[in-house]
Amino acid sequence: MPISKLKNKTIGITLGDPSGIGPEIIAKALSNRAIRDLANFKIIGDLSIYKRYSQAEYKNCDFIDLKTIQPKHFKIGTINEHSGKAAFSYLEKSVELLKSGEITSIVTAPVCKEAISLSYPNFCGHTEFLANAFNIKNFGMMFLGPRLRLLLATRHIPINKIPSILTSDLVYETIDLADKTLKSTFRIKKPSIAILGLNPHAGEGGILGKEEEDIIIPAMNKAISRKIIVKGPFPSDTFFIDNSTKYDMIIAMYHDQGLIPIKTLYFTQLVNFTIGLPIIRTSPAHGTAFDIAGKGKADPSSMIESIKLAIHLSQ
Repeated sequence: MPISKLKNKTIGITLGDPSGIGPEIIAKALSNRAIRDLANFKIIGDLSIYKRYSQAEYKNCDFIDLKTIQPKHFKIGTINEHSGKAAFSYLEKSVELLKSGEITSIVTAPVCKEAISLSYPNFCGHTEFLANAFNIKNFGMMFLGPRLRLLLATRHIPINKIPSILTSDLVYETIDLADKTLKSTFRIKKPSIAILGLNPHAGEGGILGKEEEDIIIPAMNKAISRKIIVKGPFPSDTFFIDNSTKYDMIIAMYHDQGLIPIKTLYFTQLVNFTIGLPIIRTSPAHGTAFDIAGKGKADPSSMIESIKLAIHLSQ
């Protein structure tokens, strides 16, 4: 993906959970001059935490120091309320800056939902928070690897709730959102979309479940009637063996159905991109990695790819 320098726009980067690897992977990513020189950046977080990983100052990298977390409350590598509150405050500030135009895109370092929920019980993730902040109803979690794109029909919900949430309307809206995003954001004139079944072997003609026949196929037929190119539903256990690169987008019915294969294939290169928002938001497709936080072992590759994608899509 060729990337040219972004002019007259600023990319925001939130520090994520300060007790996790977010500060480290940001520092490592921006220490790479080839990445740093592509845009102007504003890092949003606690400078005292960030300086544990980088003392460098770059002319095109400003730091918005919120001074949220006191040193006596800081605990590296743990789930704790103070870091959760801090991570949430960085996210709130990023929305303020996006709405004011001070930044035009945002890259979010990983947060811990459990830590944030200790103070904000209704928080269920960056994606939903940002959609609510911008009053967007139809949005999605898309993941990009070097050779494929994947979109989830349902996101962070318990497995036992999927059958009640997965409706034909939801599946159609997901297909429609995928088609519009591929055309408008990725400039693909006639995108092709593959859709995975919910049940083993995509229901085996109704023997192993009726959701394909009752929910997924009617949604596909509606999309096809509106000139959207969509194929499936495919059995998910074999789809990624040799089909995954034949389509411009894959739609998985639930979180682990899509993320297990794509993370296995592209873990260090994977980017989470929230589609449907009026702004660009990308994020590394991994978590806070508390077990290695503060040890200098964190791989910044996914953060680097997230920054590059945010810049590319902001052109």
